[in-house]
Amino acid sequence: MCGIAGYYNPKCKYSEQIKANMKILSHMIDSMKMRGPDEQDYIINDNCCLAHSRLSVIDLVTGGQPFTINENGYKIYIIYNGEIYNHVELKKELISYGYKFRTSSDTEVIGKAYLHWGNDFVKKLNGIFAIAIYERNTNTLALYRDRFGVKPLYYTFLRNTIIFASRIDTLFEYPGVKPKINSDSFNNIFAIGPAKSPSSGVFAGVNELLPGHYMIYGPYGKTVRKYFRLKSMPMYDSYEEILEKTEYLLKDSIEKQMLSDVPICTFLSGGVDSSFVTAICAGKLDKPLDTFSFEFESNDKYFQSNSFQPSLDREYVEIMRNYLHSNHTVLTISTNKVFELLEKSVDSRCLPTMADVDSSLLYFCNEVSDTHKVVLTGECADEIFGGYPWFYNISPDDGYMFPWSKDIVFRKSVLNREFAGLLNMEKFVQNEYRQTLLDIDFLPGESSEDKNIRKITYFNIRYFMQTLLDRMDRTSMNCGLEARVPFADHRLVEYVYNIPWKYKFKNQKRKHVLAEVARRYLPSEIVERKKSPYPKTYNPLYDTLVSERAKEVLTDPSSPLRPYLNMQCVEELIKNAPLYDNPWFGQLMGSTQMLAYLIQTDYWMKKYSLSL
Repeated sequence: MCGIAGYYNPKCKYSEQIKANMKILSHMIDSMKMRGPDEQDYIINDNCCLAHSRLSVIDLVTGGQPFTINENGYKIYIIYNGEIYNHVELKKELISYGYKFRTSSDTEVIGKAYLHWGNDFVKKLNGIFAIAIYERNTNTLALYRDRFGVKPLYYTFLRNTIIFASRIDTLFEYPGVKPKINSDSFNNIFAIGPAKSPSSGVFAGVNELLPGHYMIYGPYGKTVRKYFRLKSMPMYDSYEEILEKTEYLLKDSIEKQMLSDVPICTFLSGGVDSSFVTAICAGKLDKPLDTFSFEFESNDKYFQSNSFQPSLDREYVEIMRNYLHSNHTVLTISTNKVFELLEKSVDSRCLPTMADVDSSLLYFCNEVSDTHKVVLTGECADEIFGGYPWFYNISPDDGYMFPWSKDIVFRKSVLNREFAGLLNMEKFVQNEYRQTLLDIDFLPGESSEDKNIRKITYFNIRYFMQTLLDRMDRTSMNCGLEARVPFADHRLVEYVYNIPWKYKFKNQKRKHVLAEVARRYLPSEIVERKKSPYPKTYNPLYDTLVSERAKEVLTDPSSPLRPYLNMQCVEELIKNAPLYDNPWFGQLMGSTQMLAYLIQTDYWMKKYSLSL
């Protein structure tokens, strides 16, 4: 895992201004060094400059980047962020075609695969990646992103120059590229945030290469191609075959993602998702697996079971620790630290985040990174197997609102009425919804129930899962920790996406298919545990800290956000933040999180000197 950045202009001669470009590339590297603290380097060509900041995980000695390949009349330069889990198999195949290798790195496999298959090489990759390849012969730059957008890749254009990077703020290290916002930026923040439009970088003029796409830019212009699409296909497998294939894909994905030249660990919450990943990992090692769980200070005192979070994790974590005999560490975060890291979590993503959901994970990742570089997580299982409440409360007339964020009224209420009217937030959300709906190919003869489930699953993968993947990547990589997500393996997602709902919800049990597969590997208490999301603090001190800070920040006349707010509503919220209990995003973000989100947005606007 790493940070990548660079810029390219088909008509520039960067080699004629070495010192100026060395300075730019050095600044780019400094801005993303947290993603790759082990090694930094760059290369300056006539038309393309590439920078890389490395977190050493595979081929610790000879795996440095930028990586150059010069053979068969071609000269290419590669930088990439991610892991290719099938690179050993691809290497064997390429050797059979006569290719020779001088390293054991997956970067060299990417380069040789590009030479052999051209742009179609990306279809051969099983992994998480953002790749940049500059081909000197044709003077073209190619950018590639993994199928579900696990790894970030932002870009912008300044006249004929493309600037790209793993972090948004790295783009701003290029002279002339300035952070700006427009009405779409505010709609991303307030209408659908902390999710965002799939191709948007939120800042005006900043884009994110879509998952499953690649871009070619050269003397003859720009071309963007989709190489992967989540397809709807009829399922002919029997129930028993579905369980068998799902088990194989799950195990194979987890085992592939254990690939590392440094020790791995897992996040263990005691839920079926993380417990299954942990059990498979533990079974493959010849020594105890290192596992980590998260707790919030005083939650044992203040927690009250509710429909969104029915139980705390500790009891179930203990069951798994004893069952697997793992080398387990419980990490506890104080209420003050959850609050203190709200602004730091904005720094990690360059955008407002999921408030304490992000700030706490940032703390935990930082603690884990003291001893490990690689962690496997249970992220994404709920999106593909159907774990969220909105899979089970389907309304035929959803108003073209996303199921995890239907309450646009509350979002609008915190904004100045005139400003909210100018944004036309409902129209923005509905356009996003309708545009995404066009991507779904429903099967002939599908029941209305199966169509609704397919729609909700697709929306979850495109928006909600992407938000959680962004969160996991930005918080972990901000600490030099590589988080892997076996449930996002494209083979598994494709297969499970097409399992009929009658099996996914068999016997009225949520995530039935996953639960039945997991029975062979987990204690029954874990398999039967009710779904409980990522933990949050229930200490009323957090409400107090957020309210006091919101009063200080948002009532300040110099606040850049204040002119856009409905201050009467905000002041009422400050006085009694816990009053609004229904989540306005996902399951964990209520009124206190709205105040924290406003604090983050104000900080974000100050940090980048933003105004509309």
